[in-house]
Amino acid sequence: MNDKTQTAPSRFSGVLIGALCGTGAALGWAAGFVAAKHGVSVGFAPADLAFHRFYWSGLLLIPLALRAGAIQLGGIGWGRGLILTVLSGPVQAMLAYTGFVLVPLGHGTTIQPACAALFGLLLATLLLNEKLTTPRMIGGATIIAGLVVFGAESISTIGSHGLGGDLLFAMAGLFWAIFGTLLRQWRVAGTRAAAVVGALSVLVFAPMYVLFIGFDTMFKMSVMENLLQAVVQGLLAGALPIYLFARSVTLLGAGRAATFPALVPGFSLIVGYLALGAVPSWPQLAGLAIVLVGFRFVVR
Repeated sequence: MNDKTQTAPSRFSGVLIGALCGTGAALGWAAGFVAAKHGVSVGFAPADLAFHRFYWSGLLLIPLALRAGAIQLGGIGWGRGLILTVLSGPVQAMLAYTGFVLVPLGHGTTIQPACAALFGLLLATLLLNEKLTTPRMIGGATIIAGLVVFGAESISTIGSHGLGGDLLFAMAGLFWAIFGTLLRQWRVAGTRAAAVVGALSVLVFAPMYVLFIGFDTMFKMSVMENLLQAVVQGLLAGALPIYLFARSVTLLGAGRAATFPALVPGFSLIVGYLALGAVPSWPQLAGLAIVLVGFRFVVR
């Protein structure tokens, strides 16, 4: 009887901690979206933001990536590591950051996660032989309907370049979906993959940034603006959410934890309003609501 009375609070605390970790991860990712929109608005180039996003967190993650040996790069291997880095590292980030140059905050914060979920569903069905259940089909169709709302707003109020921005976010979502599919196909833990991506971003992307782009634009910005991006992109949206989300998966299971990324669009709009005063349009709110319904069915 004593064991039962001790186990119940322990389970409750584990669920609570897992929920807080998952929520914290979603808030961190949302803060990264908002900081990126602010960054391009004040004059940072997408490559500058990608440098802040991956260089500082990469320095923290290099020891984890090399702990299992430099030859095998954390057990993943250099070939697979480079593929994962292209799909989830600076290249994928620059697609999204360039999108923020063209469209409002609400588009990017919804379209990228929505496309990641939609393409992830298709890839899991086609490549991983997962069963395409009726709820998932309904969820996918609902997400598409929500994306159509965003596309219609881009065409009617922004123009062709707005639709181009939406497509960049869709491409970033596709990259992320392929990344997630490969993790499952290759049976690579998310935390290990993040460490490898961070290490290769420092070892490969950072030298390319210095040689071909340079710090000219970054140096034109104030110290506070650079510090803001380094802290938010590198820590709050970089290394910390990876740990928090992995912790939530451990405590809650992959199924329950999968709901937390769906919180990112809503959190992004809230953080964007509080930090930037960005007010979403009614079509953006409608599209977000439709997409969230789709998320609910996809993760069931």
